[in-house]
Amino acid sequence: DIDGVGQKYHLELVLEDVLDKDSTVNCTAEVLYHLGNNIPPDVQFAIAGELKNAEAADNIFYNRIKSLEKELVAENIPDSRGNVSPEMEPVHLLAWVASGYVIWQNSTENTKFQLAQIKRVKQVKRRDEYLEFDYTILLHEMVSQEIIPWQMTVLWHPQHSVQVTQDSRQPKHA
Repeated sequence: DIDGVGQKYHLELVLEDVLDKDSTVNCTAEVLYHLGNNIPPDVQFAIAGELKNAEAADNIFYNRIKSLEKELVAENIPDSRGNVSPEMEPVHLLAWVASGYVIWQNSTENTKFQLAQIKRVKQVKRRDEYLEFDYTILLHEMVSQEIIPWQMTVLWHPQHSVQVTQDSRQPKHA
């Protein structure tokens, strides 16, 4: 407890590479949840080591998307059985990384968000080297069991970080 500021937590955890489950690194973090729900938590972290470099896989995905004649459009990733096709796995991983930013910006001590599904993704045509995707995702709020539709626009290039340039909670549809 920090009087008048919020709650601060010290964490020690092991990060596992999503693509290579045998590759792990230790991480320490401090997370400060501010009083009130309108301020994202402050996160400071340190990682001991490096995870496997995904540069080759990133470049393969980037070149495949850049070479498409029509912009990529897909729905329901994973499908109703939890399956993600191999060609959609990079699209899913990109949404997973980008949704981490949305989750961080909208988390409180009383929430636990998780990416449940990409309802729809549409590539946006660009004249520069970046890839841009408009995602409609479903976030599962584990505490309330609520499924929340969220829109996010994501920019990516293999030589740069993932950027969420716009995001907004969407109304629920019947």
